[in-house]
Amino acid sequence: MEPRADIPGNASAVPRLARLDGLRGIAACVVAGYHLQIFYYNGLSDFFGGVAGWLFRWGWTFVDLFFLISGYIFAHVYRGGADLRTARQFGDFAVARVARLYPLHLTMLLIVAVLDWGRPENTLPIFLCHLFMLQGIVPGADSGFVGPSWSISVEILCYFLFALAAGSGKRAVTWVSVALAVLIVAKLALLGLPGGPWGADYLIGGVLGFFIGQLMWQHREILARVPTIVLVPALAIGATINVGSFSPLLPLDLLAWPSALLLVLRIKTFETRPLLWLGDRSYGIYLVHYPVLNLFFAALGKSHASWIGVIALYVTFSIVVLALANVALHLVERPGRRAVRAAWAKRHPSPPLGGSVAAYQAADSNP
Repeated sequence: MEPRADIPGNASAVPRLARLDGLRGIAACVVAGYHLQIFYYNGLSDFFGGVAGWLFRWGWTFVDLFFLISGYIFAHVYRGGADLRTARQFGDFAVARVARLYPLHLTMLLIVAVLDWGRPENTLPIFLCHLFMLQGIVPGADSGFVGPSWSISVEILCYFLFALAAGSGKRAVTWVSVALAVLIVAKLALLGLPGGPWGADYLIGGVLGFFIGQLMWQHREILARVPTIVLVPALAIGATINVGSFSPLLPLDLLAWPSALLLVLRIKTFETRPLLWLGDRSYGIYLVHYPVLNLFFAALGKSHASWIGVIALYVTFSIVVLALANVALHLVERPGRRAVRAAWAKRHPSPPLGGSVAAYQAADSNP
Protein backbone atom coordinates (compact mmCIF):
# COMPACT_ATOMS: atom_id res chain seq x y z
CA MET A 1 0.00 0.00 0.00
CA GLU A 2 1.45 3.34 -1.01
CA PRO A 3 1.43 6.14 1.58
CA ARG A 4 -1.10 8.89 1.02
CA ALA A 5 0.32 12.09 -0.40
CA ASP A 6 -0.92 14.09 2.59
CA ILE A 7 1.07 12.05 5.12
CA PRO A 8 4.45 13.58 5.94
CA GLY A 9 7.60 11.73 5.06
CA ASN A 10 8.47 10.98 8.68
CA ALA A 11 5.17 9.11 8.96
CA SER A 12 5.46 7.03 5.84
CA ALA A 13 6.07 3.91 7.93
CA VAL A 14 2.39 3.97 8.84
CA PRO A 15 0.42 4.84 5.70
CA ARG A 16 -3.32 5.04 5.65
CA LEU A 17 -4.96 1.71 4.84
CA ALA A 18 -7.38 3.45 2.52
CA ARG A 19 -8.79 0.26 1.04
CA LEU A 20 -9.99 -0.84 4.45
CA ASP A 21 -11.76 2.50 4.84
CA GLY A 22 -13.69 1.69 1.68
CA LEU A 23 -14.56 -1.75 3.05
CA ARG A 24 -15.71 -0.21 6.33
CA GLY A 25 -18.03 2.13 4.44
CA ILE A 26 -19.62 -0.76 2.57
CA ALA A 27 -20.01 -2.73 5.80
CA ALA A 28 -21.84 0.18 7.44
CA CYS A 29 -24.26 0.37 4.51
CA VAL A 30 -24.93 -3.38 4.65
CA VAL A 31 -25.76 -3.20 8.36
CA ALA A 32 -28.11 -0.28 7.73
CA GLY A 33 -29.79 -2.17 4.89
CA TYR A 34 -30.20 -5.24 7.06
CA HIS A 35 -31.91 -3.23 9.79
CA LEU A 36 -34.22 -1.61 7.26
CA GLN A 37 -35.64 -4.93 6.11
CA ILE A 38 -35.99 -6.11 9.73
CA PHE A 39 -38.21 -3.08 10.40
CA TYR A 40 -40.35 -3.19 7.28
CA TYR A 41 -40.51 -6.60 5.66
CA ASN A 42 -40.80 -10.27 6.33
CA GLY A 43 -38.77 -12.77 4.31
CA LEU A 44 -36.83 -10.48 1.96
CA SER A 45 -34.04 -13.07 1.93
CA ASP A 46 -36.47 -15.49 0.27
CA PHE A 47 -38.02 -12.78 -1.89
CA PHE A 48 -34.75 -11.83 -3.58
CA GLY A 49 -32.47 -14.85 -3.18
CA GLY A 50 -28.84 -14.97 -4.32
CA VAL A 51 -26.35 -12.46 -2.94
CA ALA A 52 -29.11 -9.99 -2.02
CA GLY A 53 -30.94 -12.72 -0.14
CA TRP A 54 -27.77 -13.65 1.72
CA LEU A 55 -27.23 -10.02 2.74
CA PHE A 56 -30.80 -9.73 4.00
CA ARG A 57 -30.28 -12.86 6.11
CA TRP A 58 -26.72 -12.36 7.32
CA GLY A 59 -26.14 -8.60 7.08
CA TRP A 60 -25.87 -8.37 10.86
CA THR A 61 -22.55 -10.25 10.72
CA PHE A 62 -20.89 -7.28 9.02
CA VAL A 63 -20.56 -5.79 12.50
CA ASP A 64 -18.03 -8.57 13.13
CA LEU A 65 -16.21 -7.41 10.01
CA PHE A 66 -16.00 -3.96 11.62
CA PHE A 67 -14.16 -5.45 14.59
CA LEU A 68 -11.75 -7.33 12.35
CA ILE A 69 -10.93 -4.16 10.40
CA SER A 70 -10.50 -2.23 13.65
CA GLY A 71 -8.09 -4.79 15.09
CA TYR A 72 -6.02 -4.84 11.92
CA ILE A 73 -5.78 -1.04 11.73
CA PHE A 74 -4.92 -0.73 15.42
CA ALA A 75 -2.06 -3.17 14.99
CA HIS A 76 -0.96 -1.29 11.88
CA VAL A 77 -0.88 2.05 13.68
CA TYR A 78 0.28 1.21 17.19
CA ARG A 79 2.38 -1.91 16.65
CA GLY A 80 3.84 -0.65 13.40
CA GLY A 81 4.43 2.90 14.62
CA ALA A 82 4.24 4.16 18.20
CA ASP A 83 4.49 2.21 21.44
CA LEU A 84 2.19 2.40 24.43
CA ARG A 85 4.61 2.43 27.32
CA THR A 86 4.51 5.77 29.14
CA ALA A 87 1.66 7.44 31.01
CA ARG A 88 1.61 10.16 28.35
CA GLN A 89 1.28 7.62 25.55
CA PHE A 90 -1.61 5.93 27.34
CA GLY A 91 -3.24 9.31 27.89
CA ASP A 92 -2.88 10.24 24.24
CA PHE A 93 -4.30 6.86 23.26
CA ALA A 94 -7.34 7.23 25.52
CA VAL A 95 -8.03 10.80 24.41
CA ALA A 96 -7.77 9.79 20.75
CA ARG A 97 -10.39 7.10 21.36
CA VAL A 98 -12.73 9.50 23.15
CA ALA A 99 -12.26 12.12 20.43
CA ARG A 100 -13.05 9.56 17.74
CA LEU A 101 -16.13 7.96 19.27
CA TYR A 102 -17.80 10.06 21.92
CA PRO A 103 -18.92 13.33 20.25
CA LEU A 104 -21.25 11.67 17.74
CA HIS A 105 -22.30 8.97 20.21
CA LEU A 106 -23.35 11.59 22.76
CA THR A 107 -25.09 13.70 20.12
CA MET A 108 -27.17 10.79 18.82
CA LEU A 109 -27.94 9.59 22.34
CA LEU A 110 -29.32 12.99 23.35
CA ILE A 111 -31.33 13.35 20.14
CA VAL A 112 -32.94 9.93 20.56
CA ALA A 113 -33.55 10.57 24.26
CA VAL A 114 -35.50 13.72 23.38
CA LEU A 115 -37.49 12.04 20.61
CA ASP A 116 -38.16 8.60 22.13
CA TRP A 117 -37.82 8.79 25.89
CA GLY A 118 -41.28 7.33 26.41
CA ARG A 119 -40.47 3.92 24.91
CA PRO A 120 -40.36 1.00 27.38
CA GLU A 121 -36.72 0.22 26.54
CA ASN A 122 -35.59 3.84 26.95
CA THR A 123 -35.27 4.16 30.72
CA LEU A 124 -32.94 6.17 32.95
CA PRO A 125 -30.71 3.18 33.87
CA ILE A 126 -30.33 2.28 30.18
CA PHE A 127 -29.62 5.92 29.38
CA LEU A 128 -26.84 5.97 31.97
CA CYS A 129 -25.35 2.80 30.48
CA HIS A 130 -25.26 4.49 27.08
CA LEU A 131 -23.94 7.73 28.54
CA PHE A 132 -20.95 5.90 30.02
CA MET A 133 -20.65 3.61 26.97
CA LEU A 134 -21.49 0.38 28.79
CA GLN A 135 -24.47 -0.61 26.65
CA GLY A 136 -22.78 -3.62 25.04
CA ILE A 137 -21.47 -4.94 28.35
CA VAL A 138 -24.40 -4.50 30.77
CA PRO A 139 -27.05 -7.18 30.01
CA GLY A 140 -30.22 -5.73 28.48
CA ALA A 141 -28.79 -2.27 27.86
CA ASP A 142 -28.14 -2.88 24.16
CA SER A 143 -31.79 -2.64 23.12
CA GLY A 144 -32.45 0.97 24.11
CA PHE A 145 -31.87 4.35 22.47
CA VAL A 146 -29.35 3.98 19.59
CA GLY A 147 -29.45 0.18 19.43
CA PRO A 148 -26.41 -0.53 17.22
CA SER A 149 -24.19 1.55 19.51
CA TRP A 150 -23.72 -1.58 21.65
CA SER A 151 -20.69 -2.28 19.46
CA ILE A 152 -19.01 0.96 20.57
CA SER A 153 -18.69 -0.23 24.16
CA VAL A 154 -17.34 -3.58 22.94
CA GLU A 155 -14.80 -1.65 20.86
CA ILE A 156 -13.76 0.26 23.98
CA LEU A 157 -13.26 -3.00 25.86
CA CYS A 158 -11.05 -4.21 23.00
CA TYR A 159 -9.07 -0.95 23.18
CA PHE A 160 -8.60 -1.41 26.91
CA LEU A 161 -7.37 -5.00 26.54
CA PHE A 162 -5.11 -3.96 23.69
CA ALA A 163 -3.60 -1.07 25.65
CA LEU A 164 -2.96 -3.25 28.70
CA ALA A 165 -1.19 -5.84 26.58
CA ALA A 166 0.73 -3.27 24.54
CA GLY A 167 2.02 -1.71 27.76
CA SER A 168 3.84 -4.96 28.43
CA GLY A 169 5.39 -5.08 24.98
CA LYS A 170 4.43 -6.14 21.49
CA ARG A 171 4.97 -9.81 22.26
CA ALA A 172 2.36 -9.58 25.02
CA VAL A 173 -0.21 -8.40 22.45
CA THR A 174 0.43 -11.59 20.47
CA TRP A 175 -0.06 -13.84 23.48
CA VAL A 176 -3.21 -12.01 24.56
CA SER A 177 -4.59 -12.20 21.01
CA VAL A 178 -3.93 -15.94 20.76
CA ALA A 179 -5.35 -16.66 24.22
CA LEU A 180 -8.55 -14.70 23.66
CA ALA A 181 -9.08 -16.17 20.18
CA VAL A 182 -8.63 -19.74 21.44
CA LEU A 183 -10.94 -19.25 24.42
CA ILE A 184 -13.71 -17.61 22.38
CA VAL A 185 -13.52 -20.14 19.55
CA ALA A 186 -13.77 -22.93 22.11
CA LYS A 187 -16.77 -21.25 23.71
CA LEU A 188 -18.53 -20.81 20.35
CA ALA A 189 -17.73 -24.38 19.32
CA LEU A 190 -19.07 -25.87 22.57
CA LEU A 191 -21.87 -23.49 23.55
CA GLY A 192 -22.56 -21.27 20.53
CA LEU A 193 -26.06 -21.24 19.08
CA PRO A 194 -26.93 -21.65 15.40
CA GLY A 195 -28.42 -18.77 13.44
CA GLY A 196 -28.53 -15.39 15.09
CA PRO A 197 -28.02 -12.64 15.89
CA TRP A 198 -27.83 -13.53 19.57
CA GLY A 199 -27.17 -10.87 22.18
CA ALA A 200 -25.03 -13.31 24.16
CA ASP A 201 -22.52 -13.37 21.28
CA TYR A 202 -22.16 -9.60 20.85
CA LEU A 203 -19.30 -9.20 23.29
CA ILE A 204 -17.29 -12.32 22.50
CA GLY A 205 -17.81 -11.93 18.74
CA GLY A 206 -16.42 -8.41 18.84
CA VAL A 207 -13.39 -9.37 20.92
CA LEU A 208 -12.71 -12.35 18.65
CA GLY A 209 -12.80 -10.24 15.49
CA PHE A 210 -10.60 -7.49 16.94
CA PHE A 211 -7.82 -9.82 18.07
CA ILE A 212 -7.93 -11.94 14.94
CA GLY A 213 -7.26 -8.65 13.16
CA GLN A 214 -4.24 -8.19 15.42
CA LEU A 215 -2.89 -11.62 14.51
CA MET A 216 -3.53 -11.07 10.81
CA TRP A 217 -1.52 -7.87 10.83
CA GLN A 218 1.35 -9.55 12.65
CA HIS A 219 1.47 -12.30 10.00
CA ARG A 220 0.61 -9.98 7.10
CA GLU A 221 3.70 -10.87 5.09
CA ILE A 222 2.86 -14.57 5.16
CA LEU A 223 -0.82 -13.89 4.40
CA ALA A 224 0.14 -11.63 1.49
CA ARG A 225 1.57 -14.69 -0.23
CA VAL A 226 -1.73 -16.60 -0.10
CA PRO A 227 -2.97 -16.75 -3.72
CA THR A 228 -6.12 -14.85 -4.58
CA ILE A 229 -7.46 -18.04 -6.13
CA VAL A 230 -7.44 -19.51 -2.60
CA LEU A 231 -8.96 -16.48 -0.86
CA VAL A 232 -12.01 -16.21 -3.13
CA PRO A 233 -13.35 -19.75 -2.44
CA ALA A 234 -12.38 -19.36 1.23
CA LEU A 235 -14.62 -16.29 1.43
CA ALA A 236 -17.45 -18.09 -0.35
CA ILE A 237 -17.18 -21.21 1.80
CA GLY A 238 -16.95 -19.27 5.05
CA ALA A 239 -20.02 -17.23 4.14
CA THR A 240 -22.25 -20.03 2.88
CA ILE A 241 -21.27 -23.27 4.62
CA ASN A 242 -24.06 -24.94 6.58
CA VAL A 243 -22.70 -25.27 10.12
CA GLY A 244 -25.75 -27.10 11.40
CA SER A 245 -26.03 -26.71 15.17
CA PHE A 246 -22.82 -24.66 15.48
CA SER A 247 -22.49 -20.90 15.62
CA PRO A 248 -22.18 -19.22 12.20
CA LEU A 249 -19.61 -16.86 13.72
CA LEU A 250 -17.02 -19.63 13.52
CA PRO A 251 -16.72 -19.84 9.70
CA LEU A 252 -17.47 -16.14 9.26
CA ASP A 253 -14.93 -14.77 11.76
CA LEU A 254 -12.27 -17.39 11.10
CA LEU A 255 -12.56 -17.76 7.33
CA ALA A 256 -14.93 -15.46 5.45
CA TRP A 257 -14.09 -12.04 6.93
CA PRO A 258 -10.31 -12.58 7.12
CA SER A 259 -10.40 -13.65 3.45
CA ALA A 260 -12.48 -10.57 2.58
CA LEU A 261 -10.00 -8.24 4.31
CA LEU A 262 -7.03 -9.80 2.53
CA LEU A 263 -8.79 -9.57 -0.83
CA VAL A 264 -9.75 -5.92 -0.34
CA LEU A 265 -6.13 -5.03 0.43
CA ARG A 266 -5.35 -6.25 -3.11
CA ILE A 267 -8.16 -4.39 -4.89
CA LYS A 268 -7.37 -0.78 -5.81
CA THR A 269 -11.05 -0.02 -6.41
CA PHE A 270 -11.61 0.13 -2.67
CA GLU A 271 -9.56 3.33 -2.39
CA THR A 272 -11.38 5.22 -5.13
CA ARG A 273 -12.89 8.56 -4.14
CA PRO A 274 -16.54 7.37 -3.77
CA LEU A 275 -15.56 4.53 -1.43
CA LEU A 276 -13.24 6.75 0.58
CA TRP A 277 -16.10 9.23 0.90
CA LEU A 278 -18.27 6.40 2.19
CA GLY A 279 -15.57 5.18 4.54
CA ASP A 280 -15.10 8.61 6.10
CA ARG A 281 -18.81 8.63 6.91
CA SER A 282 -19.09 5.00 8.03
CA TYR A 283 -19.37 5.86 11.73
CA GLY A 284 -22.08 8.40 10.98
CA ILE A 285 -23.97 5.91 8.81
CA TYR A 286 -23.78 3.35 11.57
CA LEU A 287 -25.15 5.62 14.32
CA VAL A 288 -27.54 7.79 12.29
CA HIS A 289 -29.40 5.07 10.41
CA TYR A 290 -31.20 3.54 13.39
CA PRO A 291 -32.96 6.72 14.61
CA VAL A 292 -33.88 7.41 10.97
CA LEU A 293 -35.42 3.93 10.82
CA ASN A 294 -37.53 4.72 13.87
CA LEU A 295 -38.81 7.90 12.23
CA PHE A 296 -39.54 6.11 8.96
CA PHE A 297 -41.38 3.34 10.76
CA ALA A 298 -43.45 5.80 12.79
CA ALA A 299 -44.49 7.51 9.56
CA LEU A 300 -45.00 4.48 7.28
CA GLY A 301 -45.67 1.46 9.49
CA LYS A 302 -45.02 -2.14 8.49
CA SER A 303 -44.93 -2.75 4.75
CA HIS A 304 -45.34 -5.70 2.40
CA ALA A 305 -44.72 -3.78 -0.79
CA SER A 306 -43.72 -5.08 -4.21
CA TRP A 307 -40.07 -5.20 -5.24
CA ILE A 308 -40.51 -1.72 -6.76
CA GLY A 309 -41.70 -0.45 -3.39
CA VAL A 310 -38.74 -2.12 -1.69
CA ILE A 311 -36.30 -0.41 -4.03
CA ALA A 312 -38.03 2.97 -3.64
CA LEU A 313 -37.85 2.71 0.15
CA TYR A 314 -34.19 1.71 0.08
CA VAL A 315 -33.28 4.58 -2.24
CA THR A 316 -35.10 7.13 -0.09
CA PHE A 317 -33.63 5.72 3.11
CA SER A 318 -30.11 5.71 1.64
CA ILE A 319 -30.32 9.33 0.51
CA VAL A 320 -31.52 10.50 3.93
CA VAL A 321 -28.94 8.48 5.89
CA LEU A 322 -26.00 9.46 3.67
CA ALA A 323 -26.99 13.12 3.81
CA LEU A 324 -27.27 13.08 7.60
CA ALA A 325 -24.01 11.13 7.96
CA ASN A 326 -22.30 13.81 5.88
CA VAL A 327 -23.75 16.53 8.10
CA ALA A 328 -22.66 14.59 11.19
CA LEU A 329 -19.10 14.30 9.88
CA HIS A 330 -18.72 18.03 9.27
CA LEU A 331 -20.73 19.41 12.18
CA VAL A 332 -20.13 16.85 14.94
CA GLU A 333 -17.38 14.31 14.30
CA ARG A 334 -14.54 16.47 12.99
CA PRO A 335 -15.22 19.50 15.23
CA GLY A 336 -15.64 17.15 18.18
CA ARG A 337 -12.32 15.44 17.53
CA ARG A 338 -10.52 18.75 17.21
CA ALA A 339 -12.10 20.13 20.39
CA VAL A 340 -11.26 17.09 22.53
CA ARG A 341 -7.70 16.90 21.26
CA ALA A 342 -7.18 20.65 21.61
CA ALA A 343 -8.40 20.54 25.22
CA TRP A 344 -6.03 17.68 25.98
CA ALA A 345 -3.09 19.37 24.25
CA LYS A 346 -3.75 22.62 26.15
CA ARG A 347 -3.72 20.82 29.46
CA HIS A 348 -0.77 18.59 28.53
CA PRO A 349 1.37 20.65 26.13
CA SER A 350 4.20 18.13 25.79
CA PRO A 351 4.61 16.47 22.35
CA PRO A 352 1.49 14.43 21.51
CA LEU A 353 1.20 11.09 19.73
CA GLY A 354 4.17 9.93 17.70
CA GLY A 355 4.41 11.45 14.25
CA SER A 356 3.21 8.36 12.41
CA VAL A 357 0.12 7.95 14.58
CA ALA A 358 -0.73 11.66 14.51
CA ALA A 359 -0.39 11.76 10.74
CA TYR A 360 -2.57 8.70 10.32
CA GLN A 361 -5.26 10.36 12.40
CA ALA A 362 -4.84 13.66 10.57
CA ALA A 363 -5.57 11.76 7.38
CA ASP A 364 -9.04 11.14 8.85
CA SER A 365 -8.48 7.41 9.03
CA ASN A 366 -7.92 7.13 12.75
CA PRO A 367 -8.95 3.70 13.97
